[in-house]
Order: sequence, then structure tokens, then C-alpha cells
Amino acid sequence: MAAYGQTQYSPALPPAGPYAPYTHHTQGYSMPSYSGGISSGIFQGTHAISSSTPFNPTQQEFSAYSSYSQSQYSPYYNSHHYNSPYITSSNISPAALTAPLAYQHPEHPVMMPSHSPESHTGEYHPPPSPPTPGKDEGVPARRGSDGKLRGRKRVSDPAPPLDSDIERVFIWDLDETIIIFHSLLTGTFSSRFGKDSSKAVSLGLWMEEMIFNLADSRLFFNDLEECDQVHIDDVASDDNGQDLSTYNFGSDGFQSPAGAGSLCLGSGVHGGVDWMRKLAFRYRRVKEIYNTYKNNVGGLLGSPKREEWLQLRREMEVLTDLWLTQALKALALINSRPNCVNVLVTTTQLIPALSKVLLYGLGSAFPIENIYSATKTGKESCFERVSQRFGRRAVYVVIGDGVEEETVAKKKNMPFWRVSCRADLEALSHALELDYL
Repeated sequence: MAAYGQTQYSPALPPAGPYAPYTHHTQGYSMPSYSGGISSGIFQGTHAISSSTPFNPTQQEFSAYSSYSQSQYSPYYNSHHYNSPYITSSNISPAALTAPLAYQHPEHPVMMPSHSPESHTGEYHPPPSPPTPGKDEGVPARRGSDGKLRGRKRVSDPAPPLDSDIERVFIWDLDETIIIFHSLLTGTFSSRFGKDSSKAVSLGLWMEEMIFNLADSRLFFNDLEECDQVHIDDVASDDNGQDLSTYNFGSDGFQSPAGAGSLCLGSGVHGGVDWMRKLAFRYRRVKEIYNTYKNNVGGLLGSPKREEWLQLRREMEVLTDLWLTQALKALALINSRPNCVNVLVTTTQLIPALSKVLLYGLGSAFPIENIYSATKTGKESCFERVSQRFGRRAVYVVIGDGVEEETVAKKKNMPFWRVSCRADLEALSHALELDYL
């Protein structure tokens, strides 16, 4: 978790809205509050966001590199309250997240139902793609007597923009930024936010068990743990395209007697052509499974694991005050924009990271091609890969809680948005809604 005492780097971001130029400012300050509340741990720069709490000099040092005032936003936050369509902790009780369950975890009694598990609030639903002007209508079938076109057929929406057409890339950290996981196990979250520590640890262990069970049973983690890759397509060049519908992964002799780990060195993979092809087959099947079940994780888990997973998701959302729900809102706002994209860079190994993404309901928020593991190479190397992929003309915004991503963002002159608490995610969503980012 990023400490409150750390400063955050914030270079200027090209305007996404009409709120420029700004007044020069070099001193610390506090801002009036607005209905949503914005914490102090947020982005600074030409698209700065005001705060509902006074900025403590021990928490933030804006004089080091902040050169623009945020005072122009205070009227907006004081008078332009918005009604969020997303659920918030102020209008929901734990009972509103419950559902009837057939499965009962031995340490977690079943919660009283109030709606179907299918309507779980933490599930991500991508916004509908807006029609492209000039392409949303086909050839007219006939022309009426009044000269107007009749019976025009609607054609499918165009393909997503090419990587080179992306204008803004939001690079997300995973743990303790989008999801709460590791801090449940360490007790950091419960002590910091006044939660039941035994409950937090219990839920963390329960999720950890599900993460590795899914990784081992469906995503070949036993085979791939020692052959970790940064990206799902890193060994695709060794794949000959063979049909895998009847392929037997259990008897193809992938693991040598000496162990597959001996063939996986550093950040790359070293082995014979036949062995490398089998490795590529496994990563291809992982990609197929992810794309098939990213919107239907329950179908991947099967019963009773599906009911267990739904109960766990509900209990974690209650414990974390809908942290994930708020993160999903920001992700959806970004995905709803043309020529903007979400990218995930995590220090978790790739296969467990994919398992986390699926189990936390983030599959539709992040295409598998937009997920990178920095376990072996570090985040700076991953950021460089992302920059090369989307080009130098795109604007990159880094969102995270850790020192590593903040340091790399500063080094690469990328704006950094620190997430230290749920209010920082609320502030991010509000900034996105107002086109400040």
C-alpha cells in the first residue's frame, strides 16, 4: 500500500475538457467539500481535482512540482452535484447484496436473500457501443411516396479502434487499487479502515483458495508456474495452429522428467521446438477459456463453486464498502469513451492474475491482450511495452497505490492518480464524468 506521506507526481495532461487555462499556485490549500467527497490522495496537474478535506502538508507536498491552481473546480463541486446510477455505500445495506445460495461455506453462514445472484452488484457490464455516424445504417430497401427512406437496415457496429488510433491509455495496478486482496490477508485493510480483522483474514484466505484452485484446475498453473510470461501472446509464435478441441493436455508429455522449471529461465522460455509448441498450446487454451468465460465465470466454476464464489463476492463487497463497485464504475466510464483503453499491469504472475481478474468480475473491463504481468521484468519494462504498442502520441495515465508504479510514472512523465482509499476511486469517477481526465 502506498503510504500517505508519499508525494505524487503529476505532469500536465492535455485537456479533455474546457477548463483551462488555470491560475498559478504554489502553496498548500484545502477545498470545500461536495456531495461525493474527494480525498487528498489524488491526481495533481492541469486536470486537478478539488478535495473535500484539508490537505495536510505531511500527506501531500504540492509545492514540489504543482504549478496550477485547483480553485477553479470548487464551484463545480459545490453546486453541480450529480446522481450516480451506481450503487453507493450510503444507499445500500449488506442485505441488499445477498442472494439465495445452495452452497454454504463451513466458516461463512449463508446470508439472507433479497435478489438473484445474477444481479450481483460487483459484476461488470460494458456499456453499449455508440453507433458510428454514417455507418449505422445500410442501403435503403425502398423510398416512400414522400421521398423519405423506408425500411433501412441496421448493420453491426464497426470494429474497435486500432492500437495506433488510441488517444488515451489508462494503466491500472490491480491489488489494493481495483481489488482488495493482499491487505485482507495481512490485516492492513481491517486495521486501517476499522473492520473485523478475523473476518477480513478469513475472506482473504477464502479468495486466495479460489484464485489458485481456478488457476490450477482450469488455467494450467501447475504446468506454467515456472514458465511465466509477461503477456498471453509472448509464445504465440511457437504455436502451429493445431486444432485443440480433442487435444489431451494431460498426456502430451509436456513436463520432462527433470521438471519443466529447468526449461524456463529468466523472463524467457528455453526448450525444444516440440516442447515450446506444447507450451504455446497451453497459453492459447488459457486465452480461449478467458475469452469464453469472462462474462460467465459461474459457468466456468460450475456448481457448487459458483454459489460459493457469489457468496464470497457479496461478503467482500460488504466488508470493503463496495470498493470494487466503485472501481468498476471508473473502468466503465473509460471503456465507454471512443479511443480510450484500460490496461492492467500487475506484479502478480500472469496465470494467477487472470484468475483474479475473472473471479473479481473484471473480464469485460480488461481484454486479455491488455493484461501484463510484471513479476519478472518489473513495471517499467511493462510500461515501455505498453507505450510501444499504443504509440508516443497517446496520453498515458497511471492509476495505482504503490511506490513502483508512481516512480515509473514520474520517470516517464505520465500523470499518476494515487488510490489510497475508496474516496480516491470516487474522485476518479467524478473527474472522468466531468472530462477532467
